[in-house]
Amino acid sequence: MSARILDGKAIAARIRAGLAERVATLSFRPGLRVVRVGEDPASGVYVRNKDKAATAAGFDSATIHLPAETTEADLLATIARLNADPAVDGILVQLPLPAHIRTEAAIAAVDPAKDVDGFHPLNAGRLAAGQPGLVPCTPRGVMHILAESGVALRGARAVVLGRSQIVGRPMAQLLLGADCTVTIAHSRTRDLAAECRRAEILVAAVGRPEMVRGDWIAPGAVVVDVGINRLPDGKLVGDVAFAEAAAVAGAITPVPGGVGPMTIACLLENTLDAAIARRGAA
Repeated sequence: MSARILDGKAIAARIRAGLAERVATLSFRPGLRVVRVGEDPASGVYVRNKDKAATAAGFDSATIHLPAETTEADLLATIARLNADPAVDGILVQLPLPAHIRTEAAIAAVDPAKDVDGFHPLNAGRLAAGQPGLVPCTPRGVMHILAESGVALRGARAVVLGRSQIVGRPMAQLLLGADCTVTIAHSRTRDLAAECRRAEILVAAVGRPEMVRGDWIAPGAVVVDVGINRLPDGKLVGDVAFAEAAAVAGAITPVPGGVGPMTIACLLENTLDAAIARRGAA
């Protein structure tokens, strides 16, 4: 079997184009501010890509780059200023933060109405309760890929490999909301391979290069690889051994070019949603 490739890059391009058309009809430019602390190289690349995509879609986008020695109090003061700024619709605190700053404190400081990462406890609670709110960008992107690829979700057996607050848990909630039967597997699961083989839809989000092997995949399953890992030789790979999995699966996302581009597209979606909710525009 040769799996169908689920092209997240192409889907993300269509979403960004649609957003640009919608923004062009508004009387304002949705305002996005990214707060970056320190010099993490991966964060630098990601932030530049976010800013480029936002600007191209007509958003008012800017990055506030603070030095690594910034205190937690100063970061929280910066977030408070952005919360109070009527021109700012979305605030994203780029992770990881330096070790001396508590991630949970920074996330909780963001106004939930401007929390375009969807990480604030209030938005996480809304998602868990099945209520409207801002949803984490990567899981939202995965749902887009599944929907636009025609994957039937109702009643499907879905396994989410990974239980992080950023991807695994919200991913499971979204799949549950789409009427999947959902299992969350993790590092303490007794037989990970067996759990994965039960999945009709497998979402891998563990951050371990090529951990999921071909014999973990049920024939014909849909495999969504959220992982982005750089090997010592510089090659980017996912959490799934792509060639092995593609020989068994019915459909699979590549790395790169799968889920990654969707995260930025959905960040822009969240920002536009937040702007319209705040400003009452249609």
